[in-house]
Amino acid sequence: MQNQGNKKKYYVVKERAIPDVLLRVVEAKKLLESNQAATVQEAAEQTGISRSSFYKYKDDIFPFHEDAKGKTITFIIQMDDEPGLLSMVLQTIARFHGNILTIHQSIPINGIATLTLSVDILPGEGDAEAMVEDIEQRRGIHYLKILGRE
Repeated sequence: MQNQGNKKKYYVVKERAIPDVLLRVVEAKKLLESNQAATVQEAAEQTGISRSSFYKYKDDIFPFHEDAKGKTITFIIQMDDEPGLLSMVLQTIARFHGNILTIHQSIPINGIATLTLSVDILPGEGDAEAMVEDIEQRRGIHYLKILGRE
């Protein structure tokens, strides 16, 4: 089932509803992050999944932490090169109590600019999921992907 306008939707589901392969991908990511596995192949073997399954799902599942606020997220946005659009993105981040740590915008090619941002979500105030959803819904935003979270 495709989302309206190809916008991504995020869900919070209980662990028992998640297919085993996705839980194993999360475990493989933990092994790599903690240096208990040196390569993706090793992590995949230790968790009983294929490398292709790891690569297929690695960017789409991550554990939900109650303490997610007060964390840094890095994301990339492809957007139209229109006056005021970058300002709107920055205002949205501020409205959701995000503190911009780094920002880089590429030179637009064919009217599309790529923006990479690292944002600190302030503890007790920010809502990263709502912020991302709000930005994705804006006219002129083509693509938003979370690259990492700390």
